[in-house]
Amino acid sequence: MSEARIDLPNIDATLFPQPDLERLFSLVRAIHAPRFLLLYGSLRERSYSRLVAEEAARILRALGGETRMFNPSGLPLVDDAPSDHPKVRELHELVQWAEGIVWSSPERHGAMTGLMKTQIDWIPLSVGAVRPTQGKTLAVMQVCGGSQSFNAVNQMRLLGRWMRMLTIPNQSSVAKAYQEFDDAGRMKPSPYYDRIVDVMEELVKFTLLTRESAPYLVDRYSERKESAEALARRMQQGAI
Repeated sequence: MSEARIDLPNIDATLFPQPDLERLFSLVRAIHAPRFLLLYGSLRERSYSRLVAEEAARILRALGGETRMFNPSGLPLVDDAPSDHPKVRELHELVQWAEGIVWSSPERHGAMTGLMKTQIDWIPLSVGAVRPTQGKTLAVMQVCGGSQSFNAVNQMRLLGRWMRMLTIPNQSSVAKAYQEFDDAGRMKPSPYYDRIVDVMEELVKFTLLTRESAPYLVDRYSERKESAEALARRMQQGAI
């Protein structure tokens, strides 16, 4: 490996260390319950994306997690209100609090709903020098009015990757969601329910596995290089 490193003239070797196993596999483990935020994408009185999210929250709590759910009612359109709007501020605080996030959206016109995208768009790309979503785990789920589809979850995966989240491999898509819940809003036994259990179980495991090492996992050479160059410029300016 050292020979390969020598033959990389475009890389600053001082910013390109070998993987640090101690940082990657930290022996100092958090003992608090993993924290999960759940977002849903419909304001209908009987919103199946909300009912799925509520069912997921019950499963997460049964697995030892702490859950909070954001009610998007009253959330303004992006750029149609200041960032200190109460609903926007509430969403920002919940994202900062969470270690893992669940997105649950209906599929509408072959895509996630505008409400779901609005919530995601209000999550800032940076708070100071920190991206509030980077390194957090993400699970994506959708509900369908008809046959099973994966358009919404595929879209949400793209967004999760763009926001530098650790999107877990598993996902859920509930077909004909209106058939899957009883009058009390609880999900009936089915393979769709079992898949949601699978997804939440996987989310908890990935969150417990990565939450201490998340800052190191998303640490990037290009950004270390950019920071070093910015520091050098500041030092040069100070010496003038």
